[in-house]
Amino acid sequence: MQYWLFKTEPDAFSIDDLANMPNQTEHWDGIRNYQARNFLRDQIKQGDQVFIYHSSCKDVGIVGLAEVVKEAYPDHTQFNPETKYYDPKSTQDKPRWYMVDIKFKQKFDHLLSLKAIKQMADISEVGLVKKGGRLSVMPVPEHEFRVLLKQATQSQ
Repeated sequence: MQYWLFKTEPDAFSIDDLANMPNQTEHWDGIRNYQARNFLRDQIKQGDQVFIYHSSCKDVGIVGLAEVVKEAYPDHTQFNPETKYYDPKSTQDKPRWYMVDIKFKQKFDHLLSLKAIKQMADISEVGLVKKGGRLSVMPVPEHEFRVLLKQATQSQ
């Protein structure tokens, strides 16, 4: 099993939106960065655990937990010219972009803020705390995942 952090803008899709989906499951589409795409396509596997991270909002940070329930398959939005994720260079035979399905597991009682994460002595490898760590999909080393999960659920 591997561990990941998926960023989302809560006004577009939040942890509550995931919890309210049928079967609490949704595809994770719209990834348009090649490195993030490669993680989705090549490394993320069914059963992997995912922190949901709210970004581009007043209170940024880890808000909950999900699990990968379906491995990479072509992101259908790349083929639709009516979506903002349309890619005219993608074809059904040679898709460029992929997505996975995730299932809601838990919403944390409180946000684990980016500021708090950056102050944690045991957290140094996850992209959030490194310069240039702006990917919307990033791996989280197992030991850091455990530290972050413990901190996020401490008061629950």
